[in-house]
Amino acid sequence: MNKRVYNDYGTWVRTVLPGRVQKISVDAGFTCPNRDGRISTGGCAFCDNRTFNPAYCDPRRSIAGQIEAGKAFFARKYPDMKYIAYFQAYSNTYADSVERLKRAYEEALAVDGVVGLAIATRPDCVTAPVLDYLGRLARQTFLTVEYGIESANDLTLRAINRGHDFGCSRRAIEETAARGIITCGHVIIGLPGEDAAECLRQAPLVSGLKLDILKLHQLQVIRGTRLAEEYSRKPFPTYKADGYMRLVAAYLQLLRKDLVIERFVSQSPAGMVIAPQWGLKNHEFADMLCQYMSQNGIYQGQLADGGSAPKPPQD
Repeated sequence: MNKRVYNDYGTWVRTVLPGRVQKISVDAGFTCPNRDGRISTGGCAFCDNRTFNPAYCDPRRSIAGQIEAGKAFFARKYPDMKYIAYFQAYSNTYADSVERLKRAYEEALAVDGVVGLAIATRPDCVTAPVLDYLGRLARQTFLTVEYGIESANDLTLRAINRGHDFGCSRRAIEETAARGIITCGHVIIGLPGEDAAECLRQAPLVSGLKLDILKLHQLQVIRGTRLAEEYSRKPFPTYKADGYMRLVAAYLQLLRKDLVIERFVSQSPAGMVIAPQWGLKNHEFADMLCQYMSQNGIYQGQLADGGSAPKPPQD
């Protein structure tokens, strides 16, 4: 249980969407500009979208069909569940027209029981017309736009072939928030070259963005990625669960108190993960983290107003 040592997503979302709500992943068949050749063809060094596409999420099926399959999976246990259609795979604002996006999003919203959308994308894949449309949509339904920030360090972003810099993330987030859209950011902790001190240096930068929600997760080395090739040639350090927990606790101290924290852990299929192999689900890690923070008098925002930065924990 959280005991309010951090501003958790589960508590927050119940204030805006009463009742039990579950995200259902959707693969709408989009791609990314660093995969289709606009920026690069290699993709991000860490990325394999199969790590988060559940079995019911198949781009060969219609969007509505994927959602209905996901509903069937969850409804066995929670028949009164409502759903957020989560456009998760690749970059879900990267299309040749606003009309294509509109068809995809509105097909999802037309499915019975869907009460909102979560749209994952890159900060270099939004335009003013797209954001204007999303701003109108956000006045009609629950909507979050989630940006892959990944790091606030431009050297790291180049090294992982991200294809944009931190300034691009800042601009996209500002333009999204200015339209009244709930805005989420995603950051990976432990990217190659980023030690605990560097992660903590970035925390205030991330906190200073106009984000409503933040998702963190540990770096995972996934089979078949460029990062896996680098790891096989020269293994780089990855976090043990306990060390990562202590680093996240220190990171949370530097974030503003009103920033909603949605996630701490990535749960990729075990057979795809080279390192680290924890076997922990997000809620299990969150329970460990809350216990550690409570026992040590740590809470989100504790040092966000100019207090001394926490000493980087040693893994």
